[in-house]
Amino acid sequence: MAPMPGSDTLPHARERLPHRRRHRAARVVAGIVAGRWRTVKAGERVDDAGLVEFERHRVRLFALAYRMLGAAGEAEDAVQEAYLRWEGTDRAEVRSAEAWLTTVVVNLCRTWLDSARSRRETYTGPWLPEPVPTGRGELGPLESAEQRDLVSMAVLTLLERLSPVERAVFVLREAFDYAHREIADMLELTEANSQQLYSRARRRVRSERTRFDAPPEQARELFERFLTAARTGDVAALEQMFTADIVAVADGGGKITAARRPIVGATKVARYLSGLFNREIPGLELTIEEINGTPAAVARVNGAVLVVGIADVTGDRVSAVRLILNPDKLARIA
Repeated sequence: MAPMPGSDTLPHARERLPHRRRHRAARVVAGIVAGRWRTVKAGERVDDAGLVEFERHRVRLFALAYRMLGAAGEAEDAVQEAYLRWEGTDRAEVRSAEAWLTTVVVNLCRTWLDSARSRRETYTGPWLPEPVPTGRGELGPLESAEQRDLVSMAVLTLLERLSPVERAVFVLREAFDYAHREIADMLELTEANSQQLYSRARRRVRSERTRFDAPPEQARELFERFLTAARTGDVAALEQMFTADIVAVADGGGKITAARRPIVGATKVARYLSGLFNREIPGLELTIEEINGTPAAVARVNGAVLVVGIADVTGDRVSAVRLILNPDKLARIA
């Protein structure tokens, strides 16, 4: 059997990949999408059978990497690196492509997370996960409230508090339903250790997360009322929709003017959101789209995405609002 891949360091962003390898990775992925033979460099070809097998797992691998990293660009890097390793291994010795590729991706992400925390601690203002459209299955099936919750901004933010190995065990078990024996093999743990890590991670996440289990239609209707009030500057109506301790967090990454500290309280948040959305901006278009499994506000100016806003709901009221304004995080929102 081919050796399982280890936890080599994942390049932390595209610019950190060596130039020649980054360019090669981009062409490899283009070939995968095209589903045909693709010249990678002079005298070298990627075999069609390998591409086809990898393509069968590509969406799931991206979904795994995104849940691990909370960043779509870096998740793509993990998938690219996994393909390069897949291309270079003796696949005749691989018993299960799914297990092999999952092991590659989860360990790349696990290693990346060891250094991510220090970088995010020096991030300008609050750090939020990168929003991803989910209306066309970009993160896999999201048919149940539990599946949608696991890709929500709220849960992805909470996962930042886990250690890399806790996050890996939690994601593999909770989102992909792997058995602890399989998880232990992938992460080089004992089965008992995997169970302990999962129990601890699940307890930490669930103790801090109040999930809103309303049907998507009901959530969308509430969100539409919320946006109407914000767009018309109806501060009183907004206050009535909010919990008393509502929190608004904005991620501008130091590149766009945004509140650098959370805004707390119904009155303050209502005024803040009214000031943000009740503006006459030429070319402004505000739509409601499915982002991270939930209705979200997407503001565009002449087609360019300006902000994505996502609300958490507790009972029949909005308990948190997350605004992503950093343009680097909006690239996947068409």
